[in-house]
Amino acid sequence: MEKKLFGTNGIRFIPKEFSDLEFVLAVSESIGTYFRDGEVLVGRDGRLSSKAIANVVSSGLMSSGVDVADAGLLPTPALQFGVRDLGFKGGVMITASHNPPQYNGLKVVGSNGVEIPRNEEAKIEEIYFSKKAKKAKWKDVGTRREETSIIKRYVEDIIGQVQFEKIRKRTFKVVMDLGNGAQCVAAPYVAEELGCKVITLNSTVDGNFPGRGPEPIPEVLGSLSKAVVACGADFGVAYDGDGDRAIFCDEKGRIIWGDQSGALLSDYISSRENNVTIVTPISTSQVIEIVAKRRHAKVVRTRVGSVDVSDTMIRLGAIVGFEENGGFIYAPHIPVRDGAMATALVLDLLSSTKKKLSEEIDSRIPRFYQQKTKVAVMKEKAQKIVEEIEKRVEGKIEKVDGLKIWLDSSTWVLVRPSGTEPIIRIFAESNSRKKVQSALARFVKMVEKLK
Repeated sequence: MEKKLFGTNGIRFIPKEFSDLEFVLAVSESIGTYFRDGEVLVGRDGRLSSKAIANVVSSGLMSSGVDVADAGLLPTPALQFGVRDLGFKGGVMITASHNPPQYNGLKVVGSNGVEIPRNEEAKIEEIYFSKKAKKAKWKDVGTRREETSIIKRYVEDIIGQVQFEKIRKRTFKVVMDLGNGAQCVAAPYVAEELGCKVITLNSTVDGNFPGRGPEPIPEVLGSLSKAVVACGADFGVAYDGDGDRAIFCDEKGRIIWGDQSGALLSDYISSRENNVTIVTPISTSQVIEIVAKRRHAKVVRTRVGSVDVSDTMIRLGAIVGFEENGGFIYAPHIPVRDGAMATALVLDLLSSTKKKLSEEIDSRIPRFYQQKTKVAVMKEKAQKIVEEIEKRVEGKIEKVDGLKIWLDSSTWVLVRPSGTEPIIRIFAESNSRKKVQSALARFVKMVEKLK
């Protein structure tokens, strides 16, 4: 099998269980060798192992001759913004995003603030597996300093992207479920600067994620829904562990999944801009094509993963991108997913209308039903299973990433091997709840039989 370090979004591992600090050091020396010289920005989320790993990453970078600026604890998009805004050679973010608390990982960022594309990831992997990492002579070892200005700059740039005075006049009430994650240090300040009354849940950074876990899925957002209704808030928002994803809740307490919020914000931006291109993975809802058509916008589909979305946006000069998991990308700020930027855009939208968030969703976004699940399979068998399914099904097939089968004009199933785990993910969508349930059950059964 091909040797890999990087998965769908960076490098992920479980410290002490499947890796150790020697692994982190070797990877960091490979990353430093890739950057060659200059100064690299290092940041971390609030996971229990992140501070120790940040020290080792800095050591590895310096041992290869690269200088390090330590940004401390901050959201991933703030680190990415800081790399571009202050002109760093690149960046490394220590985070495992939405993964369970025991996980950690590394995201490598280029000088443009965006995670490096797949072909550049392969260069680091080649350095690592061939053991070609550079070891600097003692007098050429890199230096390390602190960089404390980034969160302030990040917050100011987000505020500068929206209608500041118009939003402040509305004095919105917002409930933020910060999930004990990295947006604790930024998102509330964005909202407060925009004149909002902010009510926070799980607002202390804690690597155990005791409040509701690091992944903001509907099943764990009951407290957010209740708080929004009880406080009479205009909306609620929940972030993942490193703050690049945002899941919204309308004033009625309904959780709005990423397909809907992404389509809503895409529709809003397309209504005020001409010739908009919207980039989104193959796994997101067909609703975006319906929304884009009425705004004369163009939709481009990519492989699953924010790296692919951002890379495609840059290549096409697109200003909007999103994922179904709540990752929204607004390129005028920076072409990476950013939960705080998405929150500011929702405030911008609501300040431009007299409607409530529920009314905006119901009037702008057609209703589709979605379900997804995963089936454990041996990693080496996953692709063969997908190929066998292709032989057994009828209907229009798309192969951008995995196998997307259109069962009828409004019902599709995506069967896709995970890039990081020994599982096959199965997504289904239809305009009929019954159809989506039937389609998902059918393909789960097929994968189970073939494994």
